[in-house]
Amino acid sequence: MRFPLTPHGARELFLFGGGALVLAALLFLAHPAASLPFLALAAFVFSFFRDPERKPPPGETAAVAPADGTVTDIEEVDEPHFLKGRALRIGIFLSVFNVHVNRAPLEGKVRTVRYAPGRFLDARDPLCRSENESNLVGFEGARGPFAVRQVAGLIARRIVCPVKEGDPVVRGQRMGMIKFGSRTELLVPAGARVKVETAVGRKVRGGETVILSYLS
Repeated sequence: MRFPLTPHGARELFLFGGGALVLAALLFLAHPAASLPFLALAAFVFSFFRDPERKPPPGETAAVAPADGTVTDIEEVDEPHFLKGRALRIGIFLSVFNVHVNRAPLEGKVRTVRYAPGRFLDARDPLCRSENESNLVGFEGARGPFAVRQVAGLIARRIVCPVKEGDPVVRGQRMGMIKFGSRTELLVPAGARVKVETAVGRKVRGGETVILSYLS
């Protein structure tokens, strides 16, 4: 187990987690019971920022989930910014208890990173898909273009995405995170020959669970 201790990922970990531990230690000296809420807060923060190693299963044409969480929707939508047309979208809701590290679903090269400001509706609200702050990362892969979209939520108000245009990625590679509850989407062209390997309501693990496979 490790933590994403990058300049982007460390601030909240040390501010909230470390701060809660310091307060818990100070309160323990005066009143041990008063330190318990701060110990619980520290445990939650360190749990939230956990970053386990993941190993994708065999199959280079099988796209793995870009995040841990629950599949909430599988549908065709318009994606005008990178795929520039109809796209198949698989949406994943991340609760505050899920690992929040985002991972590349397939091997490819980053072609665009497009941040869009917006609202901070609950990530389970259907309107969040079009109105919330988001970050779209478009890739070119061996079977064509695909994209991962990071969507902020009610509590999640900080999107981290260290990859940039021109960067190569491998399947399952860490590519960012969203802080404290959010939504992550995988998008492929609607005309791509693929088989969806998941279903609404399914729990998935980023970098490990196959959610879509390209057909030969």
